[in-house]
Amino acid sequence: PHGHDSSDKKNKDVTTLEWSSNGELLATGSYDGVARVWSRNGELRQTLKGHRGPIFSLKWNKRGNFLLSGSYDKSTIVWDVTGEVGFVKQQFSYHFAPALDVDWKDDLTFASCSTDKTVQICRVGLARPIKTYTGHADEVNAVKWDPSGTLLASCSDDCTAKVWDINSPRNEPKWDFKSHQQEIYTVKWSPTGPGSKNPNKVLLLATASFDGSVRLWNVANGSCLRILSRHRESVYSVAFSPSGEYLASGSLAGQLYIWNVGDGVHIKSFKGKGDIFEVAWNVEETRVAACFSSNVVSVIDFKKP
Repeated sequence: PHGHDSSDKKNKDVTTLEWSSNGELLATGSYDGVARVWSRNGELRQTLKGHRGPIFSLKWNKRGNFLLSGSYDKSTIVWDVTGEVGFVKQQFSYHFAPALDVDWKDDLTFASCSTDKTVQICRVGLARPIKTYTGHADEVNAVKWDPSGTLLASCSDDCTAKVWDINSPRNEPKWDFKSHQQEIYTVKWSPTGPGSKNPNKVLLLATASFDGSVRLWNVANGSCLRILSRHRESVYSVAFSPSGEYLASGSLAGQLYIWNVGDGVHIKSFKGKGDIFEVAWNVEETRVAACFSSNVVSVIDFKKP
């Protein structure tokens, strides 16, 4: 289904994928603009056609009834995937350039970001965006909600990461983090603080940049808590462990590091072939997976120090 039929010459490269929260369904987005939903045994359940360009980001809402996609065609689509056949619940076309990332705040509200330098917050059933944030000076690469769904982080080619408070009447960011020297490709919240499984631990934001550093920010007071700077190449991916106590980071040239968040000490290294584009932890916090441009996925054992 991703390209068995030789008569269909479209590029079916898979650009993004995500499991539903119950782990039963896998959604994949591809370069041909089609989103597909698969069961755990590999059966193709739904084929979602609506975008007119590659899909860059795909996210399930918590309930699992909606799938959200962001595309090169400048639009975001909320798909209703509850029945046998998925359909477009609502298409949002308010960006003026490709939509690079999307993230759900709750089961109905989501954020999207774009090459057009804006961040938008939309809700299913409402015709217009609830908010449009215009603070970035270059394309916005990623958006992520914190565990409580009140703070939204965005990062950009303008070398800044910004944190927006959805409850603030102002359209300026709560925090504007400017100390990276090059583009910031991704941001991740720690699974800590209000709304998380570790509510008594401090909420942190990790930013990963092409300058080779990962920075950890305390969003209570806007301070930079740690600068993790061992990478020699651009950092494309970071992931907090489920407890929030460790952080994995992966860079171009195949370098993976695992850090202790508490003191910023680097505790494990792994070098693979090719560039690392994504890292992820298992729930038990005993393994880290990394995917490489050399078509390899490595799973690295991790023992707590």
